[in-house]
Amino acid sequence: MSTISLNRILSNVKENGHKLTPQRRYIIEIMMKNNQEHWSTEEIYAEVKKVCPEIGIATVYRTVQMLEELNLLTKHHFSEGCSRYEFADETKNHNHHHIVCTKCGKVMEIQDTYFDELERHIQDDMNFNITNHTVTFYGICEDCKE
Repeated sequence: MSTISLNRILSNVKENGHKLTPQRRYIIEIMMKNNQEHWSTEEIYAEVKKVCPEIGIATVYRTVQMLEELNLLTKHHFSEGCSRYEFADETKNHNHHHIVCTKCGKVMEIQDTYFDELERHIQDDMNFNITNHTVTFYGICEDCKE
């Protein structure tokens, strides 16, 4: 889960010369309230539309792109063919990992150190400076197994 605060995001948007419109604020606030989710742009749009019926999907796309360019959002590509977003966590050296249910599409985060030893091994054996890595496991979640 991201440790970035709502005030930090709003300040960053303004400091970088972007207007903080009510629509952008709704998008940011809804994503923050549901920060455990990894939403597609269409899912963000559907949720924001509940509180801001006049919003257009183009506004959501532009806002998501702006937040990604400001390094406030991290984009993930899972096997379903669409990009999913979550707020970036600047306190971590690496992205956390994910498990994705291939039945219901639920995405869950894994916070672990399983790959630390492998990373050291690759750096030492290959003389390669790793700056980041991502790992995604696919399978069936506990709810779908039943």
